Amino acid sequence: MRLTGKEKASYGMGAVGKDMVYMLSASYILYYYQDILGVKALAMGVILMAARVFDAFNDPIMGILVAKTRTRWGKFRPWLFVGTLLNAGVLVLLFAAPPSLSGKGLVAYAAITYVLWGVTYTMMDIPFWSMIPAFTEGGKERENLSTLARSCAGVGSALITVITMKCVYFMGQGNERIGFKWFSLVIAVIFVIAITITCLSIKEKSTVDVEAPSVGQMFRALFQNDQAVAVVMIIVLINCSLYITSNLVIYFFKYDFGGSQWYNSYTLFNIFGGAMQILSMMIFYPLLRKFMDSIRIFYVSIVMAVIGYGILLGLMVTGEKNIILLFVPGFFIFAAFGIVTVLTTVFLANTVDYGEVKNGRRDESVIFSMQTFVVKLASGVAAMVASVCLTIFNLSNDTSQAAEAAVAGSSVMGLRLTMTVIPIIGFLVAVLLFHKKYLLTEKKIEEINGELKKRHSIQE
Repeated sequence: MRLTGKEKASYGMGAVGKDMVYMLSASYILYYYQDILGVKALAMGVILMAARVFDAFNDPIMGILVAKTRTRWGKFRPWLFVGTLLNAGVLVLLFAAPPSLSGKGLVAYAAITYVLWGVTYTMMDIPFWSMIPAFTEGGKERENLSTLARSCAGVGSALITVITMKCVYFMGQGNERIGFKWFSLVIAVIFVIAITITCLSIKEKSTVDVEAPSVGQMFRALFQNDQAVAVVMIIVLINCSLYITSNLVIYFFKYDFGGSQWYNSYTLFNIFGGAMQILSMMIFYPLLRKFMDSIRIFYVSIVMAVIGYGILLGLMVTGEKNIILLFVPGFFIFAAFGIVTVLTTVFLANTVDYGEVKNGRRDESVIFSMQTFVVKLASGVAAMVASVCLTIFNLSNDTSQAAEAAVAGSSVMGLRLTMTVIPIIGFLVAVLLFHKKYLLTEKKIEEINGELKKRHSIQE
C-alpha cells in the first residue's frame, strides 16, 4: 500500500521538530558554555569529543536494541516516543545550567548533561530514520519520502539558525543565559508535540521478519556491507566540514564582521542561508533530478560547495563588510548542503537493500545508527576544531581581547582560514572517496530491487 498524504506530512513534521533540537545543541552548545558561561573553549572541545567517543559504542548498541524490539506498537515507535520525552527534558537541563555552578562544577555539569543528551537523542533518532526502509516499498517512494523528510529536517535546522539569537535576546531581555533557558524549553515542547503526531500517524508496514541477531552478528553484518561503510564515511567528512563553519560563523559575525548589532547581520545571513537550504531540498534537488541521476547531482553539489567556500575566503581576506555580498557564497554553500543532505540519506537507505541481497538480512536499525553516530561524531570533531581555533587565536567572551586580535590581524585571519580551508579539504576528500567506493548506481539499485522482489515472493 502506498503512503498516504497524512503519513508523509506527520513524518515530515517529526523531522522538523527533531532537527530543531539537534541544531540547537550542535550549533549553540559551544557558544552557550564558552562565550556566555565562561567555560574554557578547549575544555568544551574535550567534552564534546569525549561524548562522541562514547557514542561510538552506544549508537550501534542502540541500533541492536531497536532491531530486537517486538511490541504491538512495532519496534520503532516505542523507542521514538520514549527517547523524545527524555531528550526534550535533558535539552532543557543542558541550556539551564544552575547559576550557582562555576569552575569544575560547571564543567562537570556540562559533561554529564551533554552525554545524557547524546544518549537520549540516539534513542529517538535511530528508530526515526530506520522507519524509512520499514514502511516504504523502495525506489521512488523511498527516495521521495527521504527527500521530504530531509527537506523538513532542513526547515527545522534553518528555523533554529534564523530565530535563535533573536528569540534568546527577546526572552532573556538582553540576558543570553536566561534567554537560552526559556528558548530551549519552547523548542523541547515543540519537539514532543511533533514526534507525538508522528508516532500516532505512522505505522510499520510489512517487512522481512528475521530472527533477532546477536551483537557479534550485527557488527559483522554492518562491516560486511561495504557500501554502508563508504556512505557513513562520506557523511562524516561532509558534515564535519559544514559543522566547523556553523560552529564558527557566530564568532565571525561577533568578532570579525563586528558592530554592536552584529546579531542582526548574523540573523539576516542565516535567514538567507536557511531559505537556500530549504529551497535546495524542496525545489533545486527535484529539478536537478529530472535531468540527471543522483550520483551526478552529488558531484555538482560538491563543486558548488567548494566554489562557495572559495568566494567566502576571498571576501574575508579583503575585509568585506557588506552582508549582501556574503549572500553569494552563502547561496552555494547552503544550497549544496541541502542537496547533499537529501542524497546521503537516499544513499544510506539504498545500502539497506544492498545489504539484504549480500548478507541475507535487513539491518535498517544498525545501518541508520551509524548515520546517527557519524552525524554526532562530525559535530564533536567540528566543535573540537572550533574550540582549538578559539583557544589558539585568543577569541573568547572577552570582547576586548577580540578587538586587540582584530587589530593584530593574526587571530581573525586564523578564524577565517579555519572556517573555509579545512571544509574545502573535507569536501575534496569526500568526493574522492565517493568516486572510488560508491557502486550503487540507479541500474544497480533496479537489479537489487528485482532480486529482493523475487526472494520475498518465494518466502510468501
